[in-house]
Amino acid sequence: MSSINATEVEVAPKETVKYTKEDLTWSLSMFGTAVGAGVLFLPIRAGLEGFWPLILIAALVGPMTYFSHRALARFVLSSKNKDADITDVVEEHFGKAAGLLITFFYFFAIYPIVLIYGNAITNTIDSFIVNQLAMPAVPRWLLSGLLVAMMMGVMILGRRLMLVATELLVYPLVIILFGMSVYLIPSWSFEAMSFDMIPETGTLLTVVYLTIPMLIFSFNHSPAVSSMALAQREAHGDNAVAKSDIILKRASVMLLGFVMFFVFSCVLALTPEQLMEAKQQNLPVLSYLANVFDSPLISFMGPLVAFLAIFSSFFGHYLGAKEGLAGIAKKAAPKAVEGLGEKKFNTLLVAFFFFSVWGVAIINPSVLGMIEGLGAPFIAAILFLMPMYAIKKVPSMKKYDGALSNIFITIMGIVAISAIVKGLF
Repeated sequence: MSSINATEVEVAPKETVKYTKEDLTWSLSMFGTAVGAGVLFLPIRAGLEGFWPLILIAALVGPMTYFSHRALARFVLSSKNKDADITDVVEEHFGKAAGLLITFFYFFAIYPIVLIYGNAITNTIDSFIVNQLAMPAVPRWLLSGLLVAMMMGVMILGRRLMLVATELLVYPLVIILFGMSVYLIPSWSFEAMSFDMIPETGTLLTVVYLTIPMLIFSFNHSPAVSSMALAQREAHGDNAVAKSDIILKRASVMLLGFVMFFVFSCVLALTPEQLMEAKQQNLPVLSYLANVFDSPLISFMGPLVAFLAIFSSFFGHYLGAKEGLAGIAKKAAPKAVEGLGEKKFNTLLVAFFFFSVWGVAIINPSVLGMIEGLGAPFIAAILFLMPMYAIKKVPSMKKYDGALSNIFITIMGIVAISAIVKGLF
């Protein structure tokens, strides 16, 4: 994690900025936003080729997470308008056409995640019913419809209920996941990892390349960065950049320690063959552990944790995707939206999300394939490449030019986006 603490271009005001309890709350909020279903699929992708690629992945993911989210927060704070969100900032710097384009990218960075969660929660509950409860499988169309309706029902009942539900779910989830990581330690098997067999450089780099999109997805907390940065500007004025930097640094350190401990624990408790089987079954790693371990605790806690992780993360991503689609419609066809009226327009949005999420859950495509081919590339475009482009083109961002981290983040963003090209072949 030394890379995160490396000294870069100093842009904060000269007065000392201290880390407070309020900052810790924001760091935990960033942490909670990132910890979702992606974490439950990360061990499957990261551990398929054994132990040594995990070491390189662990070295890369801390700087990737911190420097990219830091750049996005600085981009939001570069606006002259103190209340501007990310789409407003893009429109201010690049014009209305670019504002619409970025809103489109923002929507497609989040929408696939909503689709992924509908599919993943259906697989999780279906596996629990069949394997742990020993009951007949519920028809997939019915089970997926009920689960999607339940998740969206919380949102329809109101944003306040959603926030309460998220707060109630996320922090116990973090504690339980950490407990599961510790619980798996006696099951670690070092023989299957072949520590004495270091893969060739080409093989090692290929494995890391294939894992980068999954890393970006699993550690992404960009949906919460804009609101955090604006809150720091309101509270701290000229010190907002320095405050945002320190909040995001602590969040990245917590994510690195917690998530990678969970990944290592799962990978060491399973063989590469078992991880491949989990991938083929399209299951989160904890649901697979529940099926193969003769342990009542894992059998019931594993699927429960998977359910809580997917359920809690669905709320924020659904809200962001819905707002993104509404923004696209209002910017592209304002008269049509106005003619419909707010109530009908909102009903159409809800119907679109329900039927599309339900349809994908029935079809049951590969969750890892959707993450790597759809979600991660669009997240990389918004989180990694857009702020780097702004540093080169926007006068108020020029002071951040010249940092080595900019080159690193640009390369990682290009690598992640190349997952689209990889998927075509």
